[in-house]
Amino acid sequence: MSNKAVINTDKAPAAIGPYSQAIKAGNTVYLSGQIPLDPATMELVSEDFEAQARQVFTNLKAVCEEAAGSLGDVVKLNLYLVDLDNFAIVNKVMEEFFSTPFPARAAVGVKALPKGSQVEAEAVMVIGD
Repeated sequence: MSNKAVINTDKAPAAIGPYSQAIKAGNTVYLSGQIPLDPATMELVSEDFEAQARQVFTNLKAVCEEAAGSLGDVVKLNLYLVDLDNFAIVNKVMEEFFSTPFPARAAVGVKALPKGSQVEAEAVMVIGD
């Protein structure tokens, strides 16, 4: 018997490949990377970086909530940015969605992201006991 469960919500974009939005193993939830797709249209919300960052965190929030958690339960966050000059903007937007204590985090500059996105985020969340 496995303690692994698939987490899926229509309030976040559907997977665009062979992966799950999140997998819960025990009280740990591993959230797949989210890019700034509108879940209803599966299109980028905007070309504007700040709008994209906001949508990424909105999508992560929806998956967290489907797993009976919240962004406040996130213990590790990985950010991928096509342009590291947007670092200050992503920090500002992140503060709209997270409060102290902030999760551990990495921010990595990358050459490109799926669908022409400028930002992607993945997370690990711990819920319950």
